[in-house]
Amino acid sequence: MKNALNVGLLGFGTVGSGTAKILLTQEKLLEQRTGYPVNLNWICDKDLSSDRGFQVPPEILTDDVNNLFNDPDLDIFIELIGGLEPARTFVLKAIENGKHVVTANKALLATHGFEIFEAASRAGVEIGFEASVGGGIPCIKALKEGLVANNVDTVIGIMNGTANYILTSMTDQGLEFDVALAEAQRLGYAEADPTYDIEGIDTAHKLAITATLAFGQRISLNDIYTEGISRLAPVDISFAGELGYTIKLLAIGRQKDGIVDLRIHPTMVPSGHLLAQVRGAYNAFYFTGDSVGKVMFYGMGAGQMPTGSAIVADVVDIARNQAQGCTSRVPALSIPFEDIKPVRIKPLDDVRGRYYFRFTVKDQPGVLSRISGILGKEEISIASVVQKGRGPESSVPIVMLTHEASEGRVRAALAQIDREDFVLDETMTIRIEDLEALEDHQDG
Repeated sequence: MKNALNVGLLGFGTVGSGTAKILLTQEKLLEQRTGYPVNLNWICDKDLSSDRGFQVPPEILTDDVNNLFNDPDLDIFIELIGGLEPARTFVLKAIENGKHVVTANKALLATHGFEIFEAASRAGVEIGFEASVGGGIPCIKALKEGLVANNVDTVIGIMNGTANYILTSMTDQGLEFDVALAEAQRLGYAEADPTYDIEGIDTAHKLAITATLAFGQRISLNDIYTEGISRLAPVDISFAGELGYTIKLLAIGRQKDGIVDLRIHPTMVPSGHLLAQVRGAYNAFYFTGDSVGKVMFYGMGAGQMPTGSAIVADVVDIARNQAQGCTSRVPALSIPFEDIKPVRIKPLDDVRGRYYFRFTVKDQPGVLSRISGILGKEEISIASVVQKGRGPESSVPIVMLTHEASEGRVRAALAQIDREDFVLDETMTIRIEDLEALEDHQDG
C-alpha cells in the first residue's frame, strides 16, 4: 500500500482554481479522511500568470501536460479543460499510462463516455465524474450507491442553472426572454454564447449520464429529444401562473418494462410542487425508486467551490480504495461495464401527456370551433379554454389545456391548424407534467 496519493490537475480556470484551493488548503482534513497525505503534484495550464487569489507553489506549475503523463508517481489525473478535444485524447492517454481519472466534463462523457469507461475497465483504473452533473449536489453518488437497492424508474431534474435563472426572472419580473438572458449574462450565469444552456444541450449531456446510471442502458445524446426555452414569451409564463403552473426546463427520464422515455423541454409543473419552488440558478434532481419512493436533491449545480468540492470527493473515494488495496469497488456506471444493456427508446410520437396550446388567430367567428374540430379528429380532448381580449393587429390569443393525448397526434393536429388561414403565428406548445406533491407521498 502506498503512503500518499499524488494528484495532477489539467485546467486552472474557475473550477480548476477551486479544486486546487481545496486540495492545498484542506490537506490535513483530507489526510484525516483518507488515512494518508493527498498531494497536488502538478497544475497544468496555458495561463500560469493570472492571479487566482491564493498562493500556489511555483514548482508544481507547468504548461506541458506530458509532465503529468510521464510522472510515475502520479496516481490521479484531473481533467478540467472541458470540451471534446483535446480532452478525450488526454483522458485516454492518462488511462493508458495507468492513471485514475477525475473529470467534470459532461459533454465528453455524454459523447465519448462509453469509450472512456471501457478503456478504464481494461486498464483497471477508476473514473470519477461526480462533478459532471449537478456541481456539488451528490446525485451521481446517490444513483451509484445510496439508491442501489432500488429499481429507479424516474429521473426528473432542473439540471441547468442558467435556464432556471432566466425562467425565474421571467416569472417574477415579467421580463422578455432576451432581457432575462442579458441579465443572466451580466451576472455571469450565462456565457457570451448561451446556446448550450438555453437550447437544452447542457441539460441533455447531464440527462444522458444520469439516465445511464439509473436505467443501466447505453444512452447517448441522440436518444434524447431536446427543446430549449428561447421561444417562451411572458404571456405563456403569465397564463401558466393563472392556471396554477410554473414553467421549468425539465429533463425527464422514465423507464417502464425496459423501454426508456427521454425528453428535455419547457414543462408546466404544478406550482405547489417542490420542483416549482427551485428558483434562480439552483438545480434539483428528483428520483423515484421502487423501495425508497420519491427523493429529491437540491443545491447549486455549478460554481467554483461547489464543483471543486465534488471533484475532491472523487479524489477521496479513489484514495480510500487505494488505502484498502482495491480498485473500482463501486463500478463507475453502478453496474459492471459489460452488463450495461443497449438502450430501448420509446418513440416520441408514442409518448402520452397533457398539453398547453396558445393559438394566435384572427378575431373572427368560427375559429374556435374549427380548431376544436381538428383536435377532435386526432382524438385530442380539450380540458379547458381561456380566451382574452384582442392582441396586436386584431389578433386573439386562445389558450387550451388538453386531457392526455399522444405526441404524434398532437403534432399532426398542430401542423394542420398552423396551415389554416386564420392562424397568424405558429402555435406555442408546452407539455404539462402533473407531478404529485412529494410531501403527500412520504411517510412520517
